[in-house]
Amino acid sequence: MKRIALSLAAIAIAAPVFAQNVAVVNGQPITQKSYDQFIQLLISQGAPDTPQLREQVKEELINRVVLVQAAEKAGVTKDPAVQTELELTRQGILVRALLADYLKKHPITQEQVKAEYEKLKAEHGNEMEYQVRHILVEEEPLANDILKQIKEKKATFEELAKKHSKDPGSAAQGGDLGWAQADNYVAPFAEAVKNTKKGTIADKPVQSQFGWHIVEVIDERPVSFPAFDQVSNQIEEMLRQQELNKYQEKLRAEAKIEE
Repeated sequence: MKRIALSLAAIAIAAPVFAQNVAVVNGQPITQKSYDQFIQLLISQGAPDTPQLREQVKEELINRVVLVQAAEKAGVTKDPAVQTELELTRQGILVRALLADYLKKHPITQEQVKAEYEKLKAEHGNEMEYQVRHILVEEEPLANDILKQIKEKKATFEELAKKHSKDPGSAAQGGDLGWAQADNYVAPFAEAVKNTKKGTIADKPVQSQFGWHIVEVIDERPVSFPAFDQVSNQIEEMLRQQELNKYQEKLRAEAKIEE
């Protein structure tokens, strides 16, 4: 009876220790804490908390320990390439954790997002976009001849674009490039668009690295600036990146670096 009582006492003492582990692999424990943290990580990434998930996590942790033990026994951890990769992985995890912690302590507020939105709107809200068409040819004399034909109404812009234009993207559409801001085009073309009144053709052909253009501005209109709700998330992410860049620059400036 005394021996049985001692055995029961030993079990009672040991039970809480085993309860802290989900498994023990060759004497190495997989703790309940590490198991729970793995589960929470997967849930935070969108995985549903189910018995199947928990069983899969348990099996995955056991498999990892088995394989890591085998790797250590085989001596692969002494390989310089493996050590470098391990160190880079460790650094990457620490950097991500540091930056996440910084953003948690320095969150971007909705007031900041709104202020940045108003700033961008003031800077870009008055920009124009243009409906443009063009005829692209290789030689200036041909460009001048085409422009003359259009002005003398010997042929339409569309006809001449389909016949002569070397731009495969617009020739079939009579030279139509659709709507775009002028700065979307190469510099000489963009200047011609900005300096040509809507409903008219540029006074002379314009040369770019692609050749010679006859440019017509069909219409123009103010750029429609997106509503706050449409871009608030992108602005918030932009501000986060700016905040992190400033933080990294500050740390770099304060560091003593010898090269």
